[in-house]
Amino acid sequence: MGDDSSIDGRKARGRKRRAEIIEATLAVIQRDGAAGVTHRTVAKEAGIPVSLSTYYFATLDDLLVAALTSIVEAYSTRIRHIIDHADDKVRGLAELIAESAGPGRDRALAERELSTLAARRPALRPIARRWREGVAELARHCTDSPEAVTALVAASDGLCAAILIDNAPSDIDYVHAVLRHALGLSAETAQG
Repeated sequence: MGDDSSIDGRKARGRKRRAEIIEATLAVIQRDGAAGVTHRTVAKEAGIPVSLSTYYFATLDDLLVAALTSIVEAYSTRIRHIIDHADDKVRGLAELIAESAGPGRDRALAERELSTLAARRPALRPIARRWREGVAELARHCTDSPEAVTALVAASDGLCAAILIDNAPSDIDYVHAVLRHALGLSAETAQG
């Protein structure tokens, strides 16, 4: 009989290796864009043989889906926390969006590039939709208007893109005001 601890150890090493490959993929995307992702470039970035990269991720789509999933899960967790705990949900979203100008820029840029790539790669589409679905859920906590929900999602996407393109610091108060306007909330309304 096999030792359960050795099996658990192999699984833990496998999860760790998989996470390292995903991080290497994100590093390649951040440096070279999604077009730079190949099993060879990812393996080189991770310091592993190409065969190990293809063992964990059989296709390039598998690798790209895993990379996008990693980013989107982190955003989804943050949005869920805002929904569940923030008194001013719109302010929480504004702060998250504004991070795209600072320490979250590399991840936001990788997410944007992979989400855009989803238009051409159907395997990426379901995970690419999750950011917009999370923002829409947050919006539904602030309004009953389907149009306002759509406007908030569009404004969030547009603000993120503008922040990344301009590569400039983002004013949280400005982002907050734009998001509130998208929801049709007046400046006097205390919460959103």
